[in-house]
Amino acid sequence: MNYRILGCTNLRVSELCLGAMTFRWTSTEDEAYQVMDAAFAAGINFFDTADVYSRWAPGNPGGVAEEIIGAWLKRRGIPRDQIILATKVRGRMWDGPDGEGLSRAHILRAVEDSLRRMQIEYIDLYQSHAPDENTPQAETLRVFDDLIKQGKARFIGCSNFNATQLREALDTSAQIQLARYDTLQPHYNLIWRGEFENELQAVCARENIGVIPYSPLQGGFLTGKYKRGQPIPAKARGANNDRIKQWLHDERALHLLDALQPVSAQRGESMTTTALAWMLTNPVVSSAIIGANNVAQLNESLAAAGKTLRAAEKELLDSVSEWS
Repeated sequence: MNYRILGCTNLRVSELCLGAMTFRWTSTEDEAYQVMDAAFAAGINFFDTADVYSRWAPGNPGGVAEEIIGAWLKRRGIPRDQIILATKVRGRMWDGPDGEGLSRAHILRAVEDSLRRMQIEYIDLYQSHAPDENTPQAETLRVFDDLIKQGKARFIGCSNFNATQLREALDTSAQIQLARYDTLQPHYNLIWRGEFENELQAVCARENIGVIPYSPLQGGFLTGKYKRGQPIPAKARGANNDRIKQWLHDERALHLLDALQPVSAQRGESMTTTALAWMLTNPVVSSAIIGANNVAQLNESLAAAGKTLRAAEKELLDSVSEWS
């Protein structure tokens, strides 16, 4: 496993980050334990979750993934400094006007809840899960700054911000002398490039912001499980994903899969590995967030550790996906 410095922070994170969104949604609690055990044994020291995971799953209250991580840390006796924990705040977690958002009132309660669920005293990376148009960025950044001063968070980051929102946040931090967002968690992968590459990438490179892309395999679309002219596997997430269904009828997306398969075969690896290697070839990327329902799926992604593409391979895959 390779490790990279996360932006301007002093955090040395594994180039693959374990995402916890599947915990007790598409994976059982036992499977989540097994995946965390295998990830840690493989050298992954960076775990990402959110307080809302996985509230949308039937019977799941918010905070389930955080609770599972906290219980795993305690039962396994993992020293706190061996795991870099990132979580996010923004989504609705309780009733009432302060039950969601990035207001001071919401964050102050949400952070205490996250700390309690994970059974920890501080969060390494506390992130805004998405922008909150109803709260001034200055209010959000002030409370984050307070949490850092109190030792409840070490660094802060944001997710799903566009370039304008990110620049506004950075300018606000500089003007008021508050802690700034040191990381960005964008939706970015081989088939979903434009949103990040067109504007955000330049901002992150210039400001030395750590980039932690989520969905690097686009819900499994880049793994090879979806094939031209064949039905969607019944148990695949794409069975209920309109975007994947649309791409399976889009000649450009199918052409990308047609190119990814032989490149992977020539490299002697799976499409999963090659798609992740494409991501890790980008010097702006600090760590790619991978999810897994079980250890077998995790191992497919772990094969990408230490891998990058040769220039000709990257140029080819870039050329067939430049429409995205």
